[in-house]
Amino acid sequence: MIYIGMFFYVSNQEHITESERRHGEFSLVVDADSEITAISKFKERLVEYRKKKDFFEGNCSIYLVQLMEFDRFPAHVAVMLNFKSFAGDPSMPFIGCSLPSDDSDWCKIYDWENNQPQVEGKNEHLFLEFKTESEETTP
Repeated sequence: MIYIGMFFYVSNQEHITESERRHGEFSLVVDADSEITAISKFKERLVEYRKKKDFFEGNCSIYLVQLMEFDRFPAHVAVMLNFKSFAGDPSMPFIGCSLPSDDSDWCKIYDWENNQPQVEGKNEHLFLEFKTESEETTP
């Protein structure tokens, strides 16, 4: 099966000024035998990125907000995976739709509250957390 995970993150949270902190989103894709294996591979890759890249610096929290599973991809029609619509400034909530189709749009409202993402008004659960070198990593 092919698994696509959509993640939100906050990094450099130890900094006092907002301009030094970061937040964003990314996706990971993997071919795995099960959801559990896919999630494990996602965590392994994120730990590698933390060690080798500058993506997840400082105190960083990562949230898995969506996991999609495919046994195959369509051959005759393109499929939209993620659509986002932002209102106003970047700090405002946004509407995101995953796998919209003629039958359903699967749209949800995404927001940030105290540097923690919310989907449909509910706090997302922490997926992985990194601390600065003096603190431990929480898988």
